[in-house]
Amino acid sequence: MNIKKVGNVILAVKDLDVSIAFYHELIGLPIKNQRRSWVDLGTAGALLSLHPASLTAEHFGSSIDNGITIGFLVGDVKSSIDELKEKGVKIYRDIVERDAGKNAVIVDPDGYLISLFEPSFSDKNQQTGGYHGFTPA
Repeated sequence: MNIKKVGNVILAVKDLDVSIAFYHELIGLPIKNQRRSWVDLGTAGALLSLHPASLTAEHFGSSIDNGITIGFLVGDVKSSIDELKEKGVKIYRDIVERDAGKNAVIVDPDGYLISLFEPSFSDKNQQTGGYHGFTPA
């Protein structure tokens, strides 16, 4: 097997329109591709893909239930949290500061946790290493 990179993270959501509004309008991820039952958000790196959960089976399982957390790098976590609070987004954990940077955790409409991380290392686009302590626990 020759995996080159993570292509996308797929979230099963209860209401596709509500999730599009959250990730596109509130969070600010651009829509890259949109079809009737599938939406890809993002520009570079892995895409966040939203897909409706089964219409015949009960949707269950939030991040707390199944351990899924989505992580976004942000330029300024404080202004991001202030903006999201004004928009009514639920804050799971307010800003904490560690050696690697600042972090806060918010909740999406389906109960998935989203980690917002402002790195303190020189490469502000670094996506690996230095994240110990930035999961919601």
